[in-house]
Order: sequence, then structure tokens, then C-alpha cells
Amino acid sequence: GGYHMEYGYSCMGYEIAGGLGVKMAHPNREVYVLVGDGSYLMMAQEIVTAVQEDLKLNIVLLDNHGFSSIGGLSRGCGNQGMGTEYRYRSNGKYEGDILLVDFAGNAASLGAWTARARTSEDLKAALEAARTQPRTSVVVIETAYEQSVPSYESWWDVPVAEVSEPESVRVARQKYEEARKKQRYFF
Repeated sequence: GGYHMEYGYSCMGYEIAGGLGVKMAHPNREVYVLVGDGSYLMMAQEIVTAVQEDLKLNIVLLDNHGFSSIGGLSRGCGNQGMGTEYRYRSNGKYEGDILLVDFAGNAASLGAWTARARTSEDLKAALEAARTQPRTSVVVIETAYEQSVPSYESWWDVPVAEVSEPESVRVARQKYEEARKKQRYFF
């Protein structure tokens, strides 16, 4: 077994390319890539590279109809997460219906075997089927935009605007300044 993740500055779009690197370093291992839909859209074309180079990846794609993590960071900075959901623009704002993207269809068009999982049983079956495929596979799981993982009781230094009109941003900046006082430097 093994585990590889880019922990630097959360480089969105890294996941599939990173999985390719792991597969090149360990060609006899099953490599699994976990990616959100926003990051997937930034580098989905690397599936073509995987197919072209016969480097099999098992990609699990979480479709929450937007940039949910980025939206959470935005709200944590006192903003409203503007533009982080895939929505049609109405009245100059992204408040229209959800823009549905066929991620399984997209991945299939790039040469991947695809499946959709709606339940935990579906996911188990899809992962087993993906493992038996001779080529790169993508398993798409639709999730709720509002759902997130519980807090991990640490602090991420995401700067908040020093000057801003919205009260929510000023409150977030005050919390940021308090958290910075507790920051430990190891280098």
C-alpha cells in the first residue's frame, strides 16, 4: 500500500497528473485517484494521457456541482462563496438552475471506462469492476454541495482581506488575526 497527496498549497488539477506519476513509479500497483469535480475540470485531459500511455488509473470523482471546498474557504473568509456552484447566470448572478455536467460521459469520451455510484453498495461494486478493467476507469459519485467533512481541529493560514465593507469579512479578519497569534513556526 501507499498514500500520496499534494499538501503544499492544494494545487487544484494535480490529482490525475499526480496519479499518473505514481503509476509511472509503481506500474504494477493499482492506483486510485480521488478528485472533486472542480479540480477534475481543470485537468480531465490527463485521462487521454493515461489511455495513450496505457497507464491504468482508478479515478473516483466526487460531483458536488461546484467548488464546494473553495466555497467553504470563501465563506470562512467572510464572503458568500460567489461563483463556486455550477449554476446558470440569471439577472447577472449565478443563482439560476444547477448546471448539470455529465462527468461519466466526459470521461468516457476521453477513453475511460465509467460507472456511477449512488449508494455505498454501488460504490463497492463500481470499485470492484474498475479494478478488473484493463484501462483507466472513472467512478462518479454525486454528493451534496452543502455536505463537508467534520473539522480536523487545525488551522490553515488562508489570509482574509484587511480592508472590506462587509461586516462578515471584518469579523473573519479578526478571527484570522487571533488564530495567527497561535501559529507555530518550525523553520
